Amino acid sequence: MQKLEAHEMPLHKVFSSDYDFQIPDYQRPYAWQEEQAAQLLMDLQEALVRGTDEPYFLGSVVLVKNSAVPKADVIDGQQRLTTLTILLSVLRDLTEDPELRGDLDRLVMEPGAKIRGLAPRPRLTLRSRDADFFEKYVQTKGAVGTLLTLKEEALRTDAQKAVLRNATVLHRSLTALTEERRLELAQMLAERTFLVVVSTPDLDSAHRIFSVMNSRGLDLSPTDIFKSQIIGDLGAEASEACATTWEDAEEMLGRDDFAELFLHLRMIFAKKRAEQELLKEFPEQVLSRYLPGRGEVFVHDVVRPYAEAYAQIREARYESASGAEAVNAWFRRLQQVDNYDWRPTALWALRHHEDDPAWLDTFMRALERLSASMFVRRVYTTPRVTRYAELLRQLDEGQGLASPALELRDDEKAETRARLEGDLYLVGKIRKYVLLRLDELLARGQGVTYDHPLITVEHVLPQNPKADSQWVGLFDEEQRAQWTHRLGNLVLLNRAKNSAAQNYDFTAKKAKYFTGRGGVVPFALTSQVLQHVEWTPEVLKARQEELLGVLFEEWRL
Repeated sequence: MQKLEAHEMPLHKVFSSDYDFQIPDYQRPYAWQEEQAAQLLMDLQEALVRGTDEPYFLGSVVLVKNSAVPKADVIDGQQRLTTLTILLSVLRDLTEDPELRGDLDRLVMEPGAKIRGLAPRPRLTLRSRDADFFEKYVQTKGAVGTLLTLKEEALRTDAQKAVLRNATVLHRSLTALTEERRLELAQMLAERTFLVVVSTPDLDSAHRIFSVMNSRGLDLSPTDIFKSQIIGDLGAEASEACATTWEDAEEMLGRDDFAELFLHLRMIFAKKRAEQELLKEFPEQVLSRYLPGRGEVFVHDVVRPYAEAYAQIREARYESASGAEAVNAWFRRLQQVDNYDWRPTALWALRHHEDDPAWLDTFMRALERLSASMFVRRVYTTPRVTRYAELLRQLDEGQGLASPALELRDDEKAETRARLEGDLYLVGKIRKYVLLRLDELLARGQGVTYDHPLITVEHVLPQNPKADSQWVGLFDEEQRAQWTHRLGNLVLLNRAKNSAAQNYDFTAKKAKYFTGRGGVVPFALTSQVLQHVEWTPEVLKARQEELLGVLFEEWRL
């Protein structure tokens, strides 16, 4: 049997001569986005602010490693190890203290030791396509400044682009800290931040460990444990009835969504961002209000009604004698945002105002506006969740539709406008959302609904027109740079991209690319473009202003 080892290790031991981390070429590339990198730093800073001596755990890594040698193939944990290396490198290159710079550099680079037969090398080696880039622009002392001057479009791989973006966001955040605060963060990283390092000398064994650790099977979940605590607090007759109610709710939502409901319930009750796992926080923040003695109330007044509210939101099936469709329309719009952090407030609203569809319509309109603004502005998880927590506090205090957290501040409106006015196409996560929302507004009153398996965002003025095309005559280089990726130049299509058709002149593009079968265009946004006989900078400017006006009016910007 292959020997398995698992140890909790501080980062100064993880990034040491004991390990020579290698990312095998068969692994997927580095892919963490700015939000994940920024969230990692925020979490570390929050742990630092709490000021306790308790260890801070970053999860686990799974390695193929023989205990006799430092070489370690990373099976799971590449994203964390790479982002931590970027963070340590940025801290190293920002510090003015040569001793601290040396300490941080030794966490990133093995300095070598002739007496031990150790050659200088990076602590972490990425996949072969990115290893040299990572060493040259991140791991080498003083290289981060050069990295930040690189242009993303000039980089060879998506992994290299992710490295640049994440280094940029970490550098921006760390630059705002004092030298003393960066020192405290570096000390916390080295001594108080831990990874669980799981290693085995056998690749098949490592993959089995990884599969078990990431399994989404039917192992005992936190909700199962909470159920046992609640049911165990009841008498025989009540326990049977409550168990049936609980199981009906779980069956209605499905196991995964039922587990997510409890995350939302924790937020509704605690009104703050989670700091520990649900199994630790939920009993203290929620169940302590009902146990002992009130477990039946928790099942019937919390689990059952909130599970029903969750299903109504998820499936947009709120029912009322009048006004239900307006409320369900807001649920469908909110589902298009790239996170579910808005759900606890929506659940609270539905639980407390189920019989008032007019109130729900007004509240959900305001909630969609707030959620859309934060989505467009790419607000990170911590400030986003903090905003919803404040809104929940104000709702519980009785401020209702007048809750200040539900409104956008002037600076938030200005930033939302600026994002919508800019190169919208280049922000891949929000462009389709904004265009679909705009298209719905343009089609209002026409009874148009869309159910297409594929919807793409396309340019009218192409990104790379041919030198002899009509586009080069209509738009000079400066005008193309100004207008190509902005809202007024974008349309929706229900088909796959066609690289040849994208560069057609305007007349041909309308006839062959933007028009569907039988001349029918499914999108109001695209139909508007077909009404133009030419596509010029003047037309684009007018269209940009018109479309922005529609969004600004809808979202009261």
